[in-house]
Amino acid sequence: METVELPEEREPGPGEVMVRICSCGICGSDLHWWAEGGVGERRAPYPMVLGHEPAGEIVAVGEGVAMRLGDRVAIEPALTCGVCEFCRGGRANLCLTSRFMSSGGVWGLFREYATVPATNADPIPAALSYDQATLIEPLSVILHLFELRPLAPGETVAITGAGPIGMLAGAVARSRGAAAVIVSDPRPHRRALAEKMGAHLAVEPSQFAASVFDLTHGRGADLVIDAAAKRDSLRACFAAARKGADCILIGIPSETNLPVDLHAAMAKELRLQTIFRSNHNAAEATRLLAEGVVGDHLLTHRLPLSQTQFAFEMLDGYHDNCGKIVMQP
Repeated sequence: METVELPEEREPGPGEVMVRICSCGICGSDLHWWAEGGVGERRAPYPMVLGHEPAGEIVAVGEGVAMRLGDRVAIEPALTCGVCEFCRGGRANLCLTSRFMSSGGVWGLFREYATVPATNADPIPAALSYDQATLIEPLSVILHLFELRPLAPGETVAITGAGPIGMLAGAVARSRGAAAVIVSDPRPHRRALAEKMGAHLAVEPSQFAASVFDLTHGRGADLVIDAAAKRDSLRACFAAARKGADCILIGIPSETNLPVDLHAAMAKELRLQTIFRSNHNAAEATRLLAEGVVGDHLLTHRLPLSQTQFAFEMLDGYHDNCGKIVMQP
């Protein structure tokens, strides 16, 4: 990663706004692009600008836009068509021509200014700082997860991986009445952050299944979420699940073809669900953050844009007890 001078951002056209980016969080998928040169089989087109968890201030508006200069917004990074069968059917995250800022040749938001469709600019209240608003995008992903698999009060949720996605999943599960939320992670500082975010218990991976069965009196978890995307974490999810449970795979594997023990899943008749980004969930995510229903304890570091390379190295090495790092252009 290096700091460069980009061409001056173009003025917004009809239906567009220009946003001065004030804060932008680093996502786990950004780390995949940086550390592995791609995500799955998609290879990085160089040069590329990463970053897709931004918040900022509108500094210019195009014709036909009701927003005003100075309005505070978060930016939805998926540029969708609005007319394909999935957009019209309420599943815009599966848009047939979707372009995602920070991948596939579309610049991300680790930059000072961005011109985007006004429909991609979601208002944020004064109660939220720009740093807190960077959590809107990842929290929206979690809210879509619970659209795909609604949580019933009193259910037990078990999560592998206490990165930001795992922590946010635990926080939402706790807010929706989960009887117990158990999270596993090999790093003590992330286990501590997970408990601050609402997990009832955070344990080492070797203790995960046993802890789940202990808390559920031998029954197992109703919902298991793999936010680590490793061979061992997926195996642990299957082991911790009760018979007939749901298993959601939300983590991004580093392996192109992650082995899945289908025999273990079939023996319990588990329902396996994948998830792809969010689905216009920003308004609810904003409310949960503004009302303090979901906390921001995972925001541990704020750094200037010039230190982006250092920030990625810190996250990649889990240095300085980092949770989520926010870049501030």
